[in-house]
Amino acid sequence: MTSRIVQVRQNILKKNDLLAGELRARFERAGVYVVSLVSSPGSGKTTLLEHTLAALAPTARVAALVGDLATDRDADRLKKAGVPVRQITTGTVCHLDASMVDDALRDWRLEELDFLFVENVGNLVCPASYDLGEHMRVVLLSVTEGEDKPLKYPTIFNTADMALITKIDLADAVGFERSEVVRNLEELRPGLHVLDVSARSGVGMPSWIARLCAARHSIASERVRT
Repeated sequence: MTSRIVQVRQNILKKNDLLAGELRARFERAGVYVVSLVSSPGSGKTTLLEHTLAALAPTARVAALVGDLATDRDADRLKKAGVPVRQITTGTVCHLDASMVDDALRDWRLEELDFLFVENVGNLVCPASYDLGEHMRVVLLSVTEGEDKPLKYPTIFNTADMALITKIDLADAVGFERSEVVRNLEELRPGLHVLDVSARSGVGMPSWIARLCAARHSIASERVRT
């Protein structure tokens, strides 16, 4: 029975990886830069994305997909930025997969976008195994979650391209030791870029936006050369 379960899981992940590869090729042909956000519940993903969309919208064409177990509340919040947003309701499934993203984008004109953000379901376990075809996977860690989060959930941090320490304006109030988190991240994933942000106060947001724009420019330049 155990062997059968492992085989089924391997087949599911293989199918997902193949579709994710097709999605990534589709994104690159369209010239859209795709960023996925992963974290535990309550880390501030939606608030960060609200402010990110609002900051980018005046100069870039942006859109978002939002994964959640139930309700459209997060999508309704993000729509206030005046950009295309679509909710993916997963029911009992604790993560997004490539087929969900593919279905959600089926009637979208990707070539009319510069950035597409994918907010995954709040979970640090299941999303780690599922490639969504994104160019950048960003893992969020809030100062209220504890400095040992990277050590407890190594897979998600090992698959990330960048880590954001969120709610940094609350660090002193909760006794957050940033140096310990950075040390844990460096032990787990040497060289991972780490940025402190507070979407509400604005701390670190210009650097975050600049990082996104630079990453997209790099991909766009590579696309022109090839």
